[in-house]
Amino acid sequence: MRRCAFLTMTDLGDFVTSDHLLFEPMAAAGWKVDMVSWQSQTDWDQYQLVIIRTPWDYHDFQQQFLNVLQDIENSTAQLENSLETVRWNIDKQYLKQLQQHGCPVVPTIFKKQLTSQDVSDAFARFGKDRLIIKPTVSASSMNTYPVSRDDWATRKQDILPVFQSKTAMLQPFISAVVEEGEYSLFYFAGELSHTIIKTPKSGDFRVQEEYGGILKLIEPEPELVLAGQKAIDALDRTLLYARVDLVRLSDGTFALMELELIEPSLYFDMDKTAPARFVAALERFLSDG
Repeated sequence: MRRCAFLTMTDLGDFVTSDHLLFEPMAAAGWKVDMVSWQSQTDWDQYQLVIIRTPWDYHDFQQQFLNVLQDIENSTAQLENSLETVRWNIDKQYLKQLQQHGCPVVPTIFKKQLTSQDVSDAFARFGKDRLIIKPTVSASSMNTYPVSRDDWATRKQDILPVFQSKTAMLQPFISAVVEEGEYSLFYFAGELSHTIIKTPKSGDFRVQEEYGGILKLIEPEPELVLAGQKAIDALDRTLLYARVDLVRLSDGTFALMELELIEPSLYFDMDKTAPARFVAALERFLSDG
């Protein structure tokens, strides 16, 4: 039997994951799966395959995490997604490259050592009264701040210090995230598997489950599928897994919020056929090698 490691964190705490739903179809395909903390001392040569799944604390130890992935790539195990992909995707400035390839992206300004003037300029440039400010390297809405023209003067003393050592990205607050929801499309070996919509709880803007977000499986409309495919087509490689997060803009078109290629939740619990589809895609992906 082949051995596979699902790379996780030492303690998932309150994080919600459905990766256990892969164990049965993986076993049926001849795989023994171990959940392995990325911070553990592990002989990676004992595995044929290591799949990055839930190391959701990596952004706090970015270089250490990348070093571990390098160790895995140096071993006899196959790492998916690859270290090259992780290095490209770890900083959200990849959005600039995707936009250059014709992928519609939520309007974004990137700034090193964010200043109050930068924020004032962003309000003017976007013509909006609300912004989202967040780091280019983060996860689960960490250090993500919604701000308004009215409250910026009182909040800047708490927010600006956060971005003296982090590159900031500034975006207009997209009201559809709250009013309609954020869409996630899941691709296994380049093919669309399933789609969900995530809406925040009342009074919040964060759609993650740990913040009370509500998830629903949907049949995606053609325009949504087309927008997701544009993001996938902008990549120069076929990946084992990818999650495309999209939002509807005020003109009715869809724009990319994030292209999640490192450790996205794939919500296998939302579609009972998704686990088997993932394993079938994995076997196809490995054979196409």
